[in-house]
Amino acid sequence: MDENCEVKPQHKKTTAEEYQKTRLAMLVVTGMGCPNCAARVNNSLIALYGVTDVKVNHVIGSAQVTFNPDLVVFPALIEAVAQAGNDGQHAYRATLTNTFW
Repeated sequence: MDENCEVKPQHKKTTAEEYQKTRLAMLVVTGMGCPNCAARVNNSLIALYGVTDVKVNHVIGSAQVTFNPDLVVFPALIEAVAQAGNDGQHAYRATLTNTFW
């Protein structure tokens, strides 16, 4: 882990609308090599309107995303993971493995 590469996980205040009808999605995420990678993926996902909680594990390559499916769709989750590596030095990919309704 590069000491100049520190990324702090972001948090947000979610709205009542975001909390309505939340569901859980499990993603397999590739390309993460350290806690900073996990923080990048976390920050990109939590920034989406409709996402209320994210737990990313770089060791096993997973992201658990709690979201409102009326406000954010699966392709947006996948794209947010890919965009987390938009600095030209990182490349992340995600696939949906399971959802809990």
